[in-house]
Amino acid sequence: MSTAPHPVVLVLPHDPDWPRRAAALIADLRAALGPAAVRVEHIGSTAVPGLAAKPVLDVQIGVADLDAVGRDFDGPLTALGFRRSPHRHDHVPAGSDDDPARWAKRLWLRRDPAAGPDCNLHVRLLGSPNERLALLFRDWFRAHPEAVPGYARFKQLLAEAVADLDTYADVKDPVVDLVTAVAEPWAAATGWAPGGGRLADRLAELRDSPLESAELRADAVCRLAG
Repeated sequence: MSTAPHPVVLVLPHDPDWPRRAAALIADLRAALGPAAVRVEHIGSTAVPGLAAKPVLDVQIGVADLDAVGRDFDGPLTALGFRRSPHRHDHVPAGSDDDPARWAKRLWLRRDPAAGPDCNLHVRLLGSPNERLALLFRDWFRAHPEAVPGYARFKQLLAEAVADLDTYADVKDPVVDLVTAVAEPWAAATGWAPGGGRLADRLAELRDSPLESAELRADAVCRLAG
């Protein structure tokens, strides 16, 4: 029997059930929060097919008024098993001269198996740079599956090497900055924009579905795009 200690940060192989769990949670969040939750999306590594991740879902809510969400969201989120974190800002990418205030957020956490899957719920201002970055990071990896194994291996080695989650995040943040720097030219070249996640998700579903022919696939894509 191995006596090696378990890593403090646990990074697991991708679980194909993560997207289903996230979709169910998003439905619950939409029902609980109503129209104030303008854009609700599954983000982070658990949203990327094949990518190893901590077994914690990341969900992002884009809102029109960040100051109001504490007042409006605390009750419904508490009922869903979430508690508010004091964390109120995201990491600003290295080399950026952007105002850190533009990277504000509100964060709720759920770590109650009886309430549902573990989740980090990131609430960010709609159209803010940190809301955009989360979607760009996810969509770039979805569009570049060849990059997934290398990033997964980096995260697994990092989890084995560090003593706590804060150190894990501090080391990982510059790597995320590098991925973002690569993703920006791709976004410009492809016309990518935030909010394309639903179309991307449906296209992925179609790609994996047993449609009878290429003509049917093309017809389905045209109906989605139209």
